[in-house]
Amino acid sequence: MHPFADRLRNRLRYRRSLASRVILLTTFAVGLSVALVALAAYLTVRHQMQVSLDSSLRQRAAAAASYEPTLYSLRNIPGIVGDATETQVGYVLADGTAVMARSADKFEPGAPEVAVARGTSTYSCRTITTKGTDYRVITEPTRRAGIALVVGQSLGANENTLDQLGLVMFLFGAAGVIAAALAGWGVARNGLRPVRRLTRAAEDIARTEQLDPIAVEGNDEIARLARAFNAMLAALSASRDRQRQLVADAGHELRTPLTSLRTNLDLLTQADRQGGLSESSRQELLRDVQFQIEELTTLIGDLTELAREQPAEVMLEEVDLAEITERAVQRVRRRASSLHFDLRTEPWWVVGDAAALERAVLNLLDNAAKWSPPLGVVTVCLADGTLTVSDQGRGISEQDLPHVFDRFYRSPDSRTMPGSGLGLSIVRQVAERHGGSVAVSRAPDGGAAFALTVPGSAEPLAHSPVTDRSQGSLSGG
Repeated sequence: MHPFADRLRNRLRYRRSLASRVILLTTFAVGLSVALVALAAYLTVRHQMQVSLDSSLRQRAAAAASYEPTLYSLRNIPGIVGDATETQVGYVLADGTAVMARSADKFEPGAPEVAVARGTSTYSCRTITTKGTDYRVITEPTRRAGIALVVGQSLGANENTLDQLGLVMFLFGAAGVIAAALAGWGVARNGLRPVRRLTRAAEDIARTEQLDPIAVEGNDEIARLARAFNAMLAALSASRDRQRQLVADAGHELRTPLTSLRTNLDLLTQADRQGGLSESSRQELLRDVQFQIEELTTLIGDLTELAREQPAEVMLEEVDLAEITERAVQRVRRRASSLHFDLRTEPWWVVGDAAALERAVLNLLDNAAKWSPPLGVVTVCLADGTLTVSDQGRGISEQDLPHVFDRFYRSPDSRTMPGSGLGLSIVRQVAERHGGSVAVSRAPDGGAAFALTVPGSAEPLAHSPVTDRSQGSLSGG
């Protein structure tokens, strides 16, 4: 078929409403059923009428064939000749000559009739046309050799009956199709009412952006669709609430360093106009500005990390968590040189994102360093796939424990300290993406103890992704 015709057909198909398709299919199904039933009934009646006529003609022909084959005998056999327009009777000779009981009748015998007259066939029955009229013709052999009796009955009455039967069936079939169309319209109107209600509700939600759940009625497929739609609305509402909360928290957290940065820059500008600051004061303000810029950079990086529910592209590879931990400890030692890090690790091979895992470990170590007292000890232990980071700080209060891993959460004691409240949230997100978990408890020395658990193995895998890397996304969200 031509591509344009295919496009036109598809366009018409999908532009048609569901109700119209239900009506059309119902009407087509009923119309096809009525047509098949009518055709079967018509063919059955026609066959039965022909069988009945053949039986009657053969009985009459057998009775006439027992008489002496003369035209006089034919005219005087009761019930043979009958009405002049209905019955044709006569003899067929072996040479093909036809002798009819009425001189006006004209009958051209065929090979079947001649075969009966010659004795090569015992019986013949077929339909022929004479003077524009169809006849059912029976040929029987007579008592005299070389002569066969022919009896023909007009099919006009049968055809009239069949025509009337066909007309009646057509009228009843048309009425049935119309009734089916009306029934299909009723079914479509009443059966699709829940669909229309659901459609209106979805349109209202799209127009008003109010993610209110839709009322569910019954327990059918439409009700299941409505419940699934409500579940989608709930997920969308939760996602929108998280997005709004993230934007609000980000705005709140960004406002403080930006305000401080602007204040320091204003002080520098005013001081330059009034003669300038001392070198020590100027260097102190510049260090403060640099610290605030670094804090903004860290905060923006944390926000970017948390805004992605799942990385677009991650290079999965087999890494040793012990090596990552040792590298992270070396970095934190340079930033917190007054602290002592007690490091004990065992090999633990993990398939995942090395950069994300190192960021999570760094966040745990930075948190421990921030809360440790001067000359304190931070204990770092990796055993059986669990990395434990403990400090000697004041610990975490009972009311703060449930919120430690929440985004932007900062306890009252930590509000005067640097940080965005996002570091531990990133730790939990990285752990969940790798199929692990993170927990917090009290350390034996009274501080906080964080335990990061990531599935892996003490031995390298047989088929290491280090040599066969593939891009993909980590589990979790």
